[in-house]
Amino acid sequence: MPAPQDGPLLDDAAGRLIRPYTVSNGRTRPTTVLDLLSLVMATGSDPQVHLGPEHTVALELCDGPTSVAEIAAHLRLPAVITKVLLSDLVDCGAVTAHAPAFHDMPTDRSLLEAVLDGLRRQL
Repeated sequence: MPAPQDGPLLDDAAGRLIRPYTVSNGRTRPTTVLDLLSLVMATGSDPQVHLGPEHTVALELCDGPTSVAEIAAHLRLPAVITKVLLSDLVDCGAVTAHAPAFHDMPTDRSLLEAVLDGLRRQL
């Protein structure tokens, strides 16, 4: 039997082979305040601590400013688990995180309509 890091994280037929909370060692609270719209970006420094494969994939997704929601979708993990992984990366200096800048109100009708339009085009 291969070591866990050698095997696939996802299996097309069976789905996720590792329980999401196993990825975060059962932690459900990130040490960094993040919301779904928080933008994270790699700093370019290598983490000095051992990280799991999900941490590595998340770090690779942070080449440019990327939202927590996008990373969670790519990892196929719940948002709370993704926040824990990203806060680990923030804590070790591998990524930075900040709230997105809204030029208008974040609930501006035109912004919400643009998001809805984009979602409809994806479906």
